Amino acid sequence: MMVCSALRRAAHAHVCLVRKISTVSRSHQHQVWGSRPAASEFVAHGAPGSVTELLGKSYPQDDHTNLTQKVLSRVGRNLHNQQHHPLWLIKERVKEHFYKQYVGRSGTPLFSVYDDLCPVVTTWQNFDSLLIPAHHPSRKKGDNYYLNRTHMLRAHTSAHQWDLVHAGLDAFLVVGDVYRRDQIDSQHYPVFHQLEGVRLFSQHELFADIKDGDCLKLFEQSSRSAHKQETHTMEALKLVEFDLKQTLTRLVTHLFGDAGAQDRIGWAFGLGLERLAMILYDIPDIRLFWSEDQRFLKQFRVSDINQKVKFQPLSKYPAVINDISFWLPSENYTENDFYDLVRTIGGDLVEKVDLIDKFEHPKTNRTSHCYRITYRHMERTLSQREVTRVHQAVQEAAVQLLGVEGRF
Repeated sequence: MMVCSALRRAAHAHVCLVRKISTVSRSHQHQVWGSRPAASEFVAHGAPGSVTELLGKSYPQDDHTNLTQKVLSRVGRNLHNQQHHPLWLIKERVKEHFYKQYVGRSGTPLFSVYDDLCPVVTTWQNFDSLLIPAHHPSRKKGDNYYLNRTHMLRAHTSAHQWDLVHAGLDAFLVVGDVYRRDQIDSQHYPVFHQLEGVRLFSQHELFADIKDGDCLKLFEQSSRSAHKQETHTMEALKLVEFDLKQTLTRLVTHLFGDAGAQDRIGWAFGLGLERLAMILYDIPDIRLFWSEDQRFLKQFRVSDINQKVKFQPLSKYPAVINDISFWLPSENYTENDFYDLVRTIGGDLVEKVDLIDKFEHPKTNRTSHCYRITYRHMERTLSQREVTRVHQAVQEAAVQLLGVEGRF
Protein backbone atom coordinates (compact mmCIF):
# COMPACT_ATOMS: atom_id res chain seq x y z
CA MET A 1 0.00 0.00 0.00
CA MET A 2 2.83 2.40 0.79
CA VAL A 3 4.37 1.82 -2.63
CA CYS A 4 1.07 2.45 -4.41
CA SER A 5 0.35 5.55 -2.37
CA ALA A 6 3.80 6.99 -3.02
CA LEU A 7 3.49 6.22 -6.70
CA ARG A 8 0.16 7.99 -6.99
CA ARG A 9 1.56 11.06 -5.27
CA ALA A 10 4.80 11.15 -7.26
CA ALA A 11 3.84 10.18 -10.80
CA HIS A 12 2.61 12.71 -13.35
CA ALA A 13 0.62 11.58 -16.37
CA HIS A 14 1.93 12.92 -19.67
CA VAL A 15 -0.38 14.60 -21.33
CA CYS A 16 21.31 28.14 -22.19
CA LEU A 17 23.05 30.47 -20.45
CA VAL A 18 21.04 33.65 -20.06
CA ARG A 19 22.51 37.09 -20.57
CA LYS A 20 23.89 37.99 -17.12
CA ILE A 21 20.64 36.87 -15.56
CA SER A 22 22.13 36.24 -12.13
CA THR A 23 23.18 39.88 -12.00
CA VAL A 24 19.67 40.97 -12.92
CA SER A 25 18.21 38.72 -10.23
CA ARG A 26 20.47 40.06 -7.48
CA SER A 27 19.69 43.63 -8.53
CA HIS A 28 15.98 42.92 -8.44
CA GLN A 29 16.21 41.40 -4.98
CA HIS A 30 18.01 44.47 -3.70
CA GLN A 31 15.34 46.72 -5.16
CA VAL A 32 12.47 44.78 -3.60
CA TRP A 33 13.98 45.05 -0.15
CA GLY A 34 14.92 48.69 -0.66
CA SER A 35 13.05 51.39 -2.51
CA ARG A 36 9.91 50.48 -4.42
CA PRO A 37 10.65 50.05 -8.16
CA ALA A 38 8.41 50.77 -11.12
CA ALA A 39 6.08 47.98 -12.15
CA SER A 40 7.41 47.95 -15.70
CA GLU A 41 10.74 46.62 -14.49
CA PHE A 42 9.28 43.29 -13.52
CA VAL A 43 7.33 41.89 -16.44
CA ALA A 44 8.75 41.04 -19.85
CA HIS A 45 6.60 41.94 -22.84
CA GLY A 46 7.12 41.05 -26.45
CA ALA A 47 8.47 44.11 -28.22
CA PRO A 48 8.79 44.05 -32.01
CA GLY A 49 12.43 44.49 -32.93
CA SER A 50 13.65 43.28 -29.53
CA VAL A 51 15.37 39.94 -28.97
CA THR A 52 15.94 37.53 -26.10
CA GLU A 53 19.43 36.05 -25.87
CA LEU A 54 19.76 32.47 -24.59
CA LEU A 55 22.62 30.03 -25.09
CA GLY A 56 24.27 32.27 -27.62
CA LYS A 57 21.17 32.42 -29.78
CA SER A 58 18.87 35.34 -30.45
CA TYR A 59 15.10 34.86 -30.37
CA PRO A 60 13.06 37.75 -31.81
CA GLN A 61 10.20 38.82 -29.56
CA ASP A 62 6.61 39.00 -30.74
CA ASP A 63 3.08 39.05 -29.33
CA HIS A 64 3.62 35.62 -27.71
CA THR A 65 6.71 36.60 -25.70
CA ASN A 66 5.85 36.38 -21.99
CA LEU A 67 9.07 35.50 -20.17
CA THR A 68 9.84 37.31 -16.92
CA GLN A 69 13.20 38.03 -15.34
CA LYS A 70 12.20 35.81 -12.44
CA VAL A 71 11.87 32.79 -14.72
CA LEU A 72 14.89 33.68 -16.84
CA SER A 73 17.01 33.84 -13.68
CA ARG A 74 16.31 30.13 -13.17
CA VAL A 75 17.26 28.98 -16.68
CA GLY A 76 20.64 27.29 -16.71
CA ARG A 77 20.74 26.55 -12.96
CA ASN A 78 20.27 22.79 -13.63
CA LEU A 79 19.69 21.81 -10.02
CA HIS A 80 19.41 18.17 -11.07
CA ASN A 81 23.08 18.24 -12.11
CA GLN A 82 24.46 19.97 -9.00
CA GLN A 83 26.26 17.34 -6.98
CA HIS A 84 24.68 16.60 -3.57
CA HIS A 85 21.61 18.69 -4.30
CA PRO A 86 18.49 16.68 -3.27
CA LEU A 87 17.24 16.65 -6.89
CA TRP A 88 20.63 15.33 -8.01
CA LEU A 89 20.40 12.59 -5.39
CA ILE A 90 16.98 11.51 -6.69
CA LYS A 91 18.20 11.52 -10.29
CA GLU A 92 21.27 9.46 -9.43
CA ARG A 93 19.23 6.93 -7.49
CA VAL A 94 16.85 6.46 -10.42
CA LYS A 95 19.77 6.14 -12.85
CA GLU A 96 21.46 3.56 -10.64
CA HIS A 97 18.26 1.54 -10.44
CA PHE A 98 17.74 1.47 -14.21
CA TYR A 99 21.41 0.71 -14.89
CA LYS A 100 21.34 -2.29 -12.54
CA GLN A 101 17.86 -3.64 -13.24
CA TYR A 102 17.76 -3.33 -17.03
CA VAL A 103 20.79 -4.68 -18.87
CA GLY A 104 21.09 -5.49 -22.57
CA ARG A 105 22.41 -8.69 -24.07
CA SER A 106 25.91 -7.22 -24.28
CA GLY A 107 25.89 -6.50 -20.54
CA THR A 108 25.62 -2.73 -20.98
CA PRO A 109 22.73 -0.69 -19.54
CA LEU A 110 19.57 -0.92 -21.63
CA PHE A 111 18.47 2.65 -20.84
CA SER A 112 20.51 5.68 -21.88
CA VAL A 113 20.21 8.91 -19.89
CA TYR A 114 19.94 12.48 -21.21
CA ASP A 115 20.12 15.14 -18.50
CA ASP A 116 21.62 18.14 -20.30
CA LEU A 117 19.26 18.80 -23.20
CA CYS A 118 18.51 22.48 -23.77
CA PRO A 119 15.23 23.66 -22.19
CA VAL A 120 14.55 25.92 -25.20
CA VAL A 121 12.46 23.92 -27.68
CA THR A 122 10.24 24.69 -30.63
CA THR A 123 6.49 24.73 -30.24
CA TRP A 124 6.50 21.85 -32.74
CA GLN A 125 8.62 19.76 -30.35
CA ASN A 126 6.54 20.66 -27.32
CA PHE A 127 3.12 20.15 -28.91
CA ASP A 128 2.88 19.01 -32.54
CA SER A 129 5.34 16.13 -32.24
CA LEU A 130 3.07 14.75 -29.48
CA LEU A 131 -0.03 15.15 -31.68
CA ILE A 132 -1.43 17.96 -29.51
CA PRO A 133 -3.97 19.81 -31.69
CA ALA A 134 -3.38 23.40 -32.75
CA HIS A 135 -6.15 24.83 -30.55
CA HIS A 136 -5.64 22.56 -27.53
CA PRO A 137 -5.94 24.41 -24.17
CA SER A 138 -2.48 23.24 -23.09
CA ARG A 139 -0.93 25.62 -25.66
CA LYS A 140 -2.34 28.75 -23.97
CA LYS A 141 0.00 31.64 -23.16
CA GLY A 142 -1.54 31.58 -19.70
CA ASP A 143 0.02 28.17 -19.01
CA ASN A 144 3.38 28.37 -20.81
CA TYR A 145 6.48 30.53 -21.15
CA TYR A 146 7.06 31.59 -24.75
CA LEU A 147 10.12 33.22 -26.26
CA ASN A 148 7.99 33.85 -29.34
CA ARG A 149 5.42 32.02 -31.46
CA THR A 150 7.88 29.33 -32.56
CA HIS A 151 10.10 28.84 -29.49
CA MET A 152 9.41 28.33 -25.79
CA LEU A 153 10.78 26.93 -22.55
CA ARG A 154 9.74 23.28 -22.54
CA ALA A 155 6.63 22.49 -20.51
CA HIS A 156 7.61 18.81 -20.19
CA THR A 157 10.52 16.55 -21.01
CA SER A 158 8.25 14.80 -23.54
CA ALA A 159 9.28 17.60 -25.92
CA HIS A 160 12.39 15.50 -26.68
CA GLN A 161 10.64 12.20 -27.32
CA TRP A 162 10.27 12.55 -31.09
CA ASP A 163 13.92 13.48 -31.63
CA LEU A 164 15.27 10.65 -29.48
CA VAL A 165 12.96 8.00 -30.90
CA HIS A 166 13.77 9.07 -34.46
CA ALA A 167 17.48 8.94 -33.59
CA GLY A 168 16.95 5.19 -33.15
CA LEU A 169 16.64 4.97 -29.35
CA ASP A 170 14.12 2.58 -27.85
CA ALA A 171 14.92 2.83 -24.13
CA PHE A 172 15.91 6.12 -22.52
CA LEU A 173 15.48 8.48 -19.56
CA VAL A 174 15.26 12.26 -19.96
CA VAL A 175 15.84 14.54 -16.96
CA GLY A 176 15.53 18.30 -17.02
CA ASP A 177 14.00 21.54 -15.83
CA VAL A 178 10.52 22.33 -17.18
CA TYR A 179 8.53 25.55 -17.07
CA ARG A 180 4.83 26.22 -16.48
CA ARG A 181 2.79 29.18 -15.32
CA ASP A 182 0.81 28.00 -12.32
CA GLN A 183 -0.67 28.85 -8.95
CA ILE A 184 1.50 29.81 -5.98
CA ASP A 185 1.74 27.53 -2.96
CA SER A 186 4.20 25.20 -1.25
CA GLN A 187 3.75 22.53 -3.95
CA HIS A 188 4.00 24.67 -7.12
CA TYR A 189 6.80 26.69 -8.71
CA PRO A 190 7.19 28.04 -12.26
CA VAL A 191 10.27 25.84 -12.70
CA PHE A 192 10.39 22.21 -11.65
CA HIS A 193 12.27 19.11 -12.73
CA GLN A 194 10.93 16.10 -14.54
CA LEU A 195 12.30 12.62 -15.15
CA GLU A 196 10.79 10.72 -18.03
CA GLY A 197 11.25 7.13 -19.12
CA VAL A 198 10.44 5.67 -22.55
CA ARG A 199 10.61 2.01 -23.61
CA LEU A 200 9.70 0.66 -27.04
CA PHE A 201 9.27 -2.97 -28.07
CA SER A 202 9.42 -4.62 -31.44
CA GLN A 203 6.93 -7.40 -32.13
CA HIS A 204 9.60 -10.03 -31.50
CA GLU A 205 10.72 -8.46 -28.20
CA LEU A 206 7.20 -8.15 -26.83
CA PHE A 207 5.99 -11.65 -27.69
CA ALA A 208 9.29 -13.57 -27.43
CA ASP A 209 8.38 -15.36 -24.20
CA ILE A 210 4.70 -15.88 -24.99
CA LYS A 211 3.41 -19.27 -26.16
CA ASP A 212 2.52 -19.08 -29.85
CA GLY A 213 3.82 -15.51 -29.83
CA ASP A 214 4.66 -15.69 -33.52
CA CYS A 215 0.94 -15.57 -34.25
CA LEU A 216 0.35 -12.37 -32.28
CA LYS A 217 0.44 -8.86 -33.71
CA LEU A 218 1.16 -5.38 -32.28
CA PHE A 219 -1.63 -3.65 -34.19
CA GLU A 220 -5.04 -4.48 -35.52
CA GLN A 221 -5.73 -4.25 -39.23
CA SER A 222 -6.57 -0.56 -39.57
CA SER A 223 -5.25 2.54 -41.25
CA ARG A 224 -2.31 4.71 -40.17
CA SER A 225 -2.01 8.44 -40.84
CA ALA A 226 0.30 11.26 -39.84
CA HIS A 227 -2.06 12.00 -36.93
CA LYS A 228 -3.07 8.49 -35.86
CA GLN A 229 -1.44 5.08 -35.69
CA GLU A 230 -3.24 1.77 -35.92
CA THR A 231 -5.15 0.47 -32.91
CA HIS A 232 -3.08 -1.74 -30.60
CA THR A 233 -4.18 -5.32 -30.20
CA MET A 234 -5.48 -6.28 -26.77
CA GLU A 235 -2.64 -8.79 -26.29
CA ALA A 236 0.02 -6.12 -26.98
CA LEU A 237 -1.74 -3.59 -24.77
CA LYS A 238 -1.92 -5.94 -21.79
CA LEU A 239 1.76 -6.89 -22.05
CA VAL A 240 2.94 -3.28 -22.31
CA GLU A 241 0.64 -2.28 -19.43
CA PHE A 242 2.08 -5.07 -17.29
CA ASP A 243 5.65 -4.10 -18.16
CA LEU A 244 5.06 -0.43 -17.24
CA LYS A 245 3.40 -1.41 -13.96
CA GLN A 246 6.32 -3.69 -13.09
CA THR A 247 8.85 -1.02 -14.03
CA LEU A 248 7.24 1.66 -11.86
CA THR A 249 6.62 -0.72 -8.96
CA ARG A 250 10.28 -1.75 -8.92
CA LEU A 251 11.43 1.88 -9.12
CA VAL A 252 9.17 3.06 -6.30
CA THR A 253 10.12 0.04 -4.18
CA HIS A 254 13.79 0.91 -4.76
CA LEU A 255 13.23 4.53 -3.72
CA PHE A 256 10.73 4.07 -0.90
CA GLY A 257 11.35 0.46 0.22
CA ASP A 258 8.47 -1.93 0.81
CA ALA A 259 6.32 0.71 1.67
CA GLY A 260 3.88 6.02 -31.00
CA ALA A 261 6.89 4.69 -32.83
CA GLN A 262 6.37 3.18 -36.32
CA ASP A 263 6.40 -0.64 -36.06
CA ARG A 264 6.98 -0.67 -32.34
CA ILE A 265 4.83 -0.26 -29.28
CA GLY A 266 5.84 1.01 -25.87
CA TRP A 267 5.19 2.98 -22.71
CA ALA A 268 6.27 6.31 -21.26
CA PHE A 269 6.08 7.75 -17.74
CA GLY A 270 6.95 11.07 -16.14
CA LEU A 271 7.93 11.76 -12.54
CA GLY A 272 8.31 15.13 -10.85
CA LEU A 273 11.67 15.10 -9.04
CA GLU A 274 10.55 17.73 -6.52
CA ARG A 275 7.50 15.67 -5.58
CA LEU A 276 9.65 12.58 -5.07
CA ALA A 277 12.22 14.49 -3.01
CA MET A 278 9.55 16.17 -0.88
CA ILE A 279 8.12 12.75 0.00
CA LEU A 280 11.44 10.96 0.46
CA TYR A 281 13.22 13.67 2.45
CA ASP A 282 10.26 15.39 4.17
CA ILE A 283 10.94 18.74 2.46
CA PRO A 284 7.88 20.91 3.20
CA ASP A 285 8.21 23.77 0.68
CA ILE A 286 9.23 23.66 -2.99
CA ARG A 287 11.03 27.01 -2.68
CA LEU A 288 13.69 25.30 -0.55
CA PHE A 289 15.13 23.56 -3.60
CA TRP A 290 16.36 26.95 -4.82
CA SER A 291 17.87 27.92 -1.47
CA GLU A 292 21.60 28.55 -1.21
CA ASP A 293 21.41 28.35 2.59
CA GLN A 294 24.06 25.89 3.73
CA ARG A 295 21.80 24.77 6.58
CA PHE A 296 19.63 23.25 3.86
CA LEU A 297 22.24 22.09 1.35
CA LYS A 298 24.67 20.42 3.77
CA GLN A 299 21.97 17.99 4.90
CA PHE A 300 22.26 16.25 1.52
CA ARG A 301 26.03 15.91 1.38
CA VAL A 302 26.09 12.14 1.85
CA SER A 303 28.77 9.64 0.85
CA ASP A 304 26.19 7.13 -0.45
CA ILE A 305 23.33 8.29 -2.68
CA ASN A 306 21.06 5.67 -1.11
CA GLN A 307 21.72 6.89 2.43
CA LYS A 308 18.51 7.81 4.25
CA VAL A 309 18.10 11.56 4.71
CA LYS A 310 15.37 13.21 6.76
CA PHE A 311 15.29 16.97 6.32
CA GLN A 312 15.69 18.85 9.57
CA PRO A 313 13.51 21.98 9.26
CA LEU A 314 15.12 25.36 9.48
CA SER A 315 13.54 27.72 11.97
CA LYS A 316 10.17 28.73 10.50
CA TYR A 317 9.97 32.48 10.45
CA PRO A 318 6.62 34.23 10.92
CA ALA A 319 4.40 35.01 7.96
CA VAL A 320 3.10 38.44 6.98
CA ILE A 321 -0.32 38.36 5.28
CA ASN A 322 -1.75 41.10 3.06
CA ASP A 323 -4.90 41.08 0.91
CA ILE A 324 -5.41 42.70 -2.47
CA SER A 325 -8.79 43.36 -4.16
CA PHE A 326 -9.53 44.71 -7.61
CA TRP A 327 -12.14 44.87 -10.35
CA LEU A 328 -11.24 42.68 -13.31
CA PRO A 329 -10.88 44.19 -16.79
CA SER A 330 -13.62 43.37 -19.27
CA GLU A 331 -11.38 40.92 -21.14
CA ASN A 332 -7.92 39.31 -21.34
CA TYR A 333 -7.54 38.59 -17.62
CA THR A 334 -6.28 35.21 -16.41
CA GLU A 335 -5.39 34.21 -12.88
CA ASN A 336 -2.02 32.85 -14.02
CA ASP A 337 -1.11 36.36 -15.24
CA PHE A 338 -1.68 37.68 -11.72
CA TYR A 339 0.20 34.77 -10.10
CA ASP A 340 3.11 35.31 -12.47
CA LEU A 341 3.16 39.03 -11.66
CA VAL A 342 3.15 38.37 -7.89
CA ARG A 343 5.91 35.79 -8.17
CA THR A 344 8.00 38.06 -10.38
CA ILE A 345 7.75 41.01 -8.00
CA GLY A 346 7.74 39.17 -4.68
CA GLY A 347 10.11 36.40 -5.69
CA ASP A 348 10.57 33.67 -3.11
CA LEU A 349 9.26 35.97 -0.38
CA VAL A 350 5.80 34.85 -1.50
CA GLU A 351 4.78 31.58 0.13
CA LYS A 352 1.30 31.30 -1.36
CA VAL A 353 -1.53 33.22 -2.98
CA ASP A 354 -5.16 32.26 -2.36
CA LEU A 355 -8.25 33.56 -4.13
CA ILE A 356 -10.48 34.12 -1.09
CA ASP A 357 -13.43 36.00 -2.58
CA LYS A 358 -15.24 36.61 -5.87
CA PHE A 359 -17.95 39.22 -6.18
CA GLU A 360 -20.14 40.15 -9.15
CA HIS A 361 -21.83 43.53 -8.95
CA PRO A 362 -25.58 43.03 -9.49
CA LYS A 363 -26.00 46.24 -11.50
CA THR A 364 -22.78 46.59 -13.49
CA ASN A 365 -22.00 42.84 -13.77
CA ARG A 366 -18.37 43.68 -13.06
CA THR A 367 -16.37 41.02 -11.23
CA SER A 368 -14.06 41.65 -8.30
CA HIS A 369 -11.38 39.26 -6.98
CA CYS A 370 -9.77 39.34 -3.56
CA TYR A 371 -6.47 37.49 -3.12
CA ARG A 372 -4.66 36.76 0.14
CA ILE A 373 -0.87 36.87 -0.27
CA THR A 374 1.26 35.15 2.36
CA TYR A 375 4.81 36.48 2.57
CA ARG A 376 7.47 34.50 4.45
CA HIS A 377 11.25 34.53 4.09
CA MET A 378 12.90 31.12 4.33
CA GLU A 379 15.95 32.39 6.19
CA ARG A 380 14.98 35.43 8.32
CA THR A 381 12.09 37.43 9.74
CA LEU A 382 10.39 39.87 7.39
CA SER A 383 9.36 43.30 8.59
CA GLN A 384 5.94 44.73 7.78
CA ARG A 385 7.71 47.72 6.22
CA GLU A 386 9.56 45.71 3.55
CA VAL A 387 6.49 43.59 2.86
CA THR A 388 4.47 46.78 2.39
CA ARG A 389 6.96 47.93 -0.27
CA VAL A 390 6.57 44.66 -2.17
CA HIS A 391 2.80 44.60 -1.76
CA GLN A 392 2.44 48.16 -3.04
CA ALA A 393 4.57 47.23 -6.05
CA VAL A 394 2.19 44.32 -6.72
CA GLN A 395 -0.81 46.67 -6.54
CA GLU A 396 0.85 49.16 -8.86
CA ALA A 397 1.85 46.50 -11.37
CA ALA A 398 -1.60 44.89 -11.36
CA VAL A 399 -3.15 48.21 -12.39
CA GLN A 400 -0.51 49.13 -14.96
CA LEU A 401 0.07 45.74 -16.54
CA LEU A 402 -3.16 43.75 -16.07
CA GLY A 403 -5.61 46.60 -16.53
CA VAL A 404 -7.45 46.00 -13.25
CA GLU A 405 -9.11 48.71 -11.18
CA GLY A 406 -7.79 48.66 -7.64
CA ARG A 407 -9.95 48.50 -4.54
CA PHE A 408 -6.94 49.18 -2.32
